[in-house]
Amino acid sequence: MYSKDQLEQWLEQSKTLCSSGKTADYIPALAKANPHTLGITLFPIGSPPISCGDESAIFTLQSISKVFTLLLALMDHGEEYVFERVGMEPTGDDFNSMLKLELVPPGKPFNPLINAGAITVTSMIKGESLIQKWERIAAFISTFLGEDEVRFNQEVYSSEKNTANRNRSLAYFLKDVGVLEGDVEENLDLYFKHCAIEVDCRQLARMGMILAGNGIDPVTSAQIVPKRYVQIAKTFMLTCGMYNASGEFAIKAGIPAKSGVSGGILAVVPGKLGIGVIGPALNEKGNSIAGVHLLQKIASAWELSMF
Repeated sequence: MYSKDQLEQWLEQSKTLCSSGKTADYIPALAKANPHTLGITLFPIGSPPISCGDESAIFTLQSISKVFTLLLALMDHGEEYVFERVGMEPTGDDFNSMLKLELVPPGKPFNPLINAGAITVTSMIKGESLIQKWERIAAFISTFLGEDEVRFNQEVYSSEKNTANRNRSLAYFLKDVGVLEGDVEENLDLYFKHCAIEVDCRQLARMGMILAGNGIDPVTSAQIVPKRYVQIAKTFMLTCGMYNASGEFAIKAGIPAKSGVSGGILAVVPGKLGIGVIGPALNEKGNSIAGVHLLQKIASAWELSMF
């Protein structure tokens, strides 16, 4: 069903949009990425992956990692605990906005995929120390990658940490209103670290393939995450995963997806396949301009929409 020839043709068409976007220059290390990079991997459940373009390019997860810290927090604490502290609704605001934290008491972030929500979720990860919490996140993500360990980009981590004035202000506000527990700087450090985990398109697509299969790794037949929590994560991806363009993407593509400002996009076709995309040139919403176009084309042509 999934033709590599068609995929390559559509990728070349989408690649012409790269010059219309720009890299995430507010994190200096991300600004160095080649804006003309575009790669994709499709990973069907039970079948070999299909890749084309710059699929071997290495990039950091950035906000895509929020999906997996949410899953781990749910496994650590359960739904009631997590959603007492973060909401379940889209915001309509920028992903790093403070606006509704102040306007809507009691300062609870609207959802786990905006920065305030993800920082709060990160604070929930169990561990006796910062190192132990990081090791648990890294080990959890490595099971999705099918690797013994994860790669980590020190330059991106340091760059993000040194320029994170907005995230720091969000975290201290959350601490002030009693939503965020523990040490603020340690929690932020952990947040910046999981955003700086490195992947390529094939690895990202494998992560999506496991979500498509409701948390089962088809290679080992292991249930990595309970089905219920995977359903929650995919719902958030559909409603909140593409920043302020989530509704538009849901209408045009109809599949759960989560983007990151490195240009990565993780997409899931429930019951069928995972998709990993890299395209560092971003549109005004912070999503890969060519990657979004390519995913919408694929979803339309191959009738992948959930609806």
